[in-house]
Amino acid sequence: MPPKPGILAAFEAAKGFMPVDEGLALYEAAEEAAATGLPLLEVGTYCGRSTILLAGAAREAGGVVVTVDHHRGSEEQQPGWEYHDASLVDPEVGRMDTLPAFRRTLHAAGLEEHVVAVVGRSPQVAALWNAPLGLVFIDGGHTDEHATADYEGWAPHVAPGGLLVVHDVFPDPADGGQAPYRVYRRALASGAFTEISVTRSLRVLRRTGHGV
Repeated sequence: MPPKPGILAAFEAAKGFMPVDEGLALYEAAEEAAATGLPLLEVGTYCGRSTILLAGAAREAGGVVVTVDHHRGSEEQQPGWEYHDASLVDPEVGRMDTLPAFRRTLHAAGLEEHVVAVVGRSPQVAALWNAPLGLVFIDGGHTDEHATADYEGWAPHVAPGGLLVVHDVFPDPADGGQAPYRVYRRALASGAFTEISVTRSLRVLRRTGHGV
């Protein structure tokens, strides 16, 4: 089923970069995964645009979303880069801080009770995690270092039959950075995951084997 109109409206109103068609594909995956009763996990919260869709699906199933981000912005969101948003800089410390915007986004969407926000760096949080997940959505840093750490830290926790979703997968280097594409290719090559859908740069894979 598609997301309720209020969820889609909140998604479209939130700061972020995911287009609607990719968002609808993410929601469909989240809806399936949430029905298992297992939590959903997102790496890369930013201002909560995609979190709204994950949380909307989790709410329908009585579940929860965990979203992990240090909220200091990824490399391409720093001053001087294309995706920098000066309104998200904390004037007191002079650094990016997307946490307040994220909290406002969740509040406006009425989804605060369905999201556990973890403020920290993905590898550090993953090292503490020890529970199966119905879905892992990788949408954090786009360097090889960060994308690989996100995959290695979180993909092992995807439950059998669960979903691994990777955003910003661009086979052509002219369209974007290659780190998420390399992670996606690694997941397929591992034999642990099978692709089930492609929507522009969003790839949905199902765990059908062991390992990463």
